[in-house]
Amino acid sequence: MERAMLWLKCAAMHDPVRPVLKRPAIIGWEAKQRQVDLTIERPFKGDELLKRMKGWVTADVYQVIDIISRYGQLKILDDYDLVVETNDMAAMETLSETLGETFDQEVWIEVMQKKCLD
Repeated sequence: MERAMLWLKCAAMHDPVRPVLKRPAIIGWEAKQRQVDLTIERPFKGDELLKRMKGWVTADVYQVIDIISRYGQLKILDDYDLVVETNDMAAMETLSETLGETFDQEVWIEVMQKKCLD
């Protein structure tokens, strides 16, 4: 398995940005005839986080998700980083080329080096 950081061009400043999860979503309920104090805290899934970037980045996030899903998947790593996972480096390289051809300098991936655990 290979992992890479996903980078996009910011729509406002035109510099490289990457979505990260600062804190999980908190979901609750409102009832008509009673008070409901129950809340559920859960992090977004990878594609959910990227969809929230619509309008904040120059690329069409739905098209980015579609291309990534052909070669791998989006995941939240360590409850913070949005990463792309592929089965092998060949898929990662093909994904990188496809993103470059489709979005030019608006979307790219940066392969993460594997770490040795002692």
